[in-house]
Amino acid sequence: MAELVPFAVPVAGDKTLLVWELSSGPTAEALQLSLFTVFSQFGLLYSVRVFPNAAVAGPGFYGIIKFYSARDAHRAQKACDQKQLFQTSPVKVRLGTRHKAVQHNTLALNSSRCQELANYYFGFNGWSKRIIKLQDLSNLEEREKEDIVTPLQKQSLKFFCAVEVVLPSHECRSPGVGMAEEPLDKLEEGSSFLMKRKVTQKLAIQKAMTDAFQKLLIVVLESGKVAVAYRPCEEATDARTEEELQDLIQTLFPRMNCSPAPNPSYRSSGVITDSVVTPNNRVMNE
Repeated sequence: MAELVPFAVPVAGDKTLLVWELSSGPTAEALQLSLFTVFSQFGLLYSVRVFPNAAVAGPGFYGIIKFYSARDAHRAQKACDQKQLFQTSPVKVRLGTRHKAVQHNTLALNSSRCQELANYYFGFNGWSKRIIKLQDLSNLEEREKEDIVTPLQKQSLKFFCAVEVVLPSHECRSPGVGMAEEPLDKLEEGSSFLMKRKVTQKLAIQKAMTDAFQKLLIVVLESGKVAVAYRPCEEATDARTEEELQDLIQTLFPRMNCSPAPNPSYRSSGVITDSVVTPNNRVMNE
């Protein structure tokens, strides 16, 4: 059965492992590194956290490990439960509790996390981004020409960005938009206006990248082969709530999508490549 891996923060219990009976000898930082080394062999990890036991449980630590893939979490649990791993005594590894009735709010991954997930499943050369438009909406020059005196604390830099994430081997392109605004009154001593401008541009690009990745679903088959599903997002972003940006979006995006799939619930690239995801974070060709 295929597994869908979204570009979202994993919250489901079947993607979370609880590790008990960690030794009290090493530090929490050392245990965190050891857990990451062991469990990252089974798949890409979102987070590894280590906490001291409650006083009633005695000395020692426990860990919480989150995978992006439930299948990877299940394999890791079966392989590591009641094993010594990196210490002299065995550890207990259990899957997190699954609450089917609880509806979790989906949190989008930030831009760097999205790129990490894309690199893992598609390979570093398996995808790319293209900036369609990066537009300054600050209108600071127009204000100066109109002799409008605006207090510094009310002035800000605002950039709109439109990008597309391209997956050539899957014949899929996903559009994304983002807008960033940074107040000028937060200019720190020693920083320049140009530096603030670059930071605002970077934030707009990152938000657009995140928006583009939210429309993609990674489809992992039992064989390890990977496909891509495209699902247009109906939720409005910050940029889309700005009436002044509607013309920009309508002009830029009509041509940027994937071919419709037979299933009306999402659009798919319709292509399954011969790439296979391996536990050591590489994409291999059969």
